Amino acid sequence: MSKQQMSSADAAWLHMDRPTNLMVVNSVLWLDEPMDLERGREVVRERLVKRFPRFRQRIVEPRLGVGLPSWEDDPDFDLDRHLHHIALPAPGDRAALEDLVSDLISAPLDRTKPLWDIYTVEGYGAGMAQITRMHHSIADGIALARVLLSMTDEHPDAGIEAETDGHVKHGPIDALTRPLEASAQLAGAAIHEGFELVSHPRGELRDLVSRSAADARALGKLLLTPTDKDNALRGELHVPQRVTWTDRVALDHVKAIGHATGTTVNDVLVAAITGALRRYLTTRHSTVDELRAMIPFNLRPLDQPLPRELGNRFGLVYLQLPVGTRGRRQRLEEVHRRMDAIKNSPEGAVAYGILGLIGLTPPQVEQRLVDMFASKSTLVLTNVPGPRRPVYLAGTRVAGVIGWVPAGGSIGLGVSIFSYNGTVTVGIRTDAGLIPDPEAIIDSFEREVEALAILGSPRPAAKRRVRART
Repeated sequence: MSKQQMSSADAAWLHMDRPTNLMVVNSVLWLDEPMDLERGREVVRERLVKRFPRFRQRIVEPRLGVGLPSWEDDPDFDLDRHLHHIALPAPGDRAALEDLVSDLISAPLDRTKPLWDIYTVEGYGAGMAQITRMHHSIADGIALARVLLSMTDEHPDAGIEAETDGHVKHGPIDALTRPLEASAQLAGAAIHEGFELVSHPRGELRDLVSRSAADARALGKLLLTPTDKDNALRGELHVPQRVTWTDRVALDHVKAIGHATGTTVNDVLVAAITGALRRYLTTRHSTVDELRAMIPFNLRPLDQPLPRELGNRFGLVYLQLPVGTRGRRQRLEEVHRRMDAIKNSPEGAVAYGILGLIGLTPPQVEQRLVDMFASKSTLVLTNVPGPRRPVYLAGTRVAGVIGWVPAGGSIGLGVSIFSYNGTVTVGIRTDAGLIPDPEAIIDSFEREVEALAILGSPRPAAKRRVRART
């Protein structure tokens, strides 16, 4: 029976699991028409289970709780234990699908088997939906998005076996997800130094700080950044979760706003999110000058196949959202400035090394360190590029995709940006007890996008939103 010790970074995400904040990457895609279920099953077997060992392996904790967990082949692996076929309650619209997704993501995965499940949902409009749940210990959200999309094809008549070895054609949104060469080099150093800390704890931290002034500033920012200010988006967490997502926004529309204002697609979207959060806080009588977002920063080359063992290869950076800034143009300009600063920072790579170190600590210490990092942020913000053109799952056209990474610790809000086929979808995941009405944030986001369009236009811009099929 094959057995392999888990990396310290993967172990960190495994042990972050809590009833109120599960470390599970959740996604939903919807299809134009019903899918051939047997063909879909074989695609999962060939593209997921056979290609990536983690999806047929369970996790075994070390005896006496000392050391890292291991991946072990599940002797009772049965694909049908992971594939579920359910019907969407009437009326079968997006609100019903959002309710179903919200219910599913609130439940923990079964740790006696490999940590993933796929739900095929019939009765979503004229088509179907597919909900996928994969534990963060298997891989980071960007890698798992690539895994999900590697099950699709560019043509409806493609064969069951994969045409490529984990390659996925990515979309044009790239400011935060694409790796920077310098950050990748720093990541390698951080990984090496992280493992050395076990035997040389004092000298390791000193060496890491002394690499350069930039590294020292990045490390200091990660460790010394204070707790985010109290606001209506923070507080005691609860088990129930809520999700919702926008209508698909035409990417050309967002590009035009960026071109007219001298900013980028990412800047426009993040500024719109900032404005939406500002409006929500105002309605809750909880205004603050700034909110801090924690952003996963990819450190894995997107132009190379995914390794069979997958794993977590990303860091975390902080982005201050200027929610206290009143003017939309001023907010957009400030977001642009801060996003540019992040792109040239080694924070992501240094954070990856720290995550690896956290995974080597005893559970009690690990929990405290996770809480410390989580307390510095109010939300997690992710940005994943998808295919530029339509793709097909088991021969059926994919109409849209959205997903959410877990937040960790005490963070109860996640915001996701996903591009696909010339459109952008923004999703919200919230703690239902803390933020019971995420649709209010989504509605404000859509209004903010249209308001930003007016900034760069001599006359009011017409709506160019692409309605998702239901």
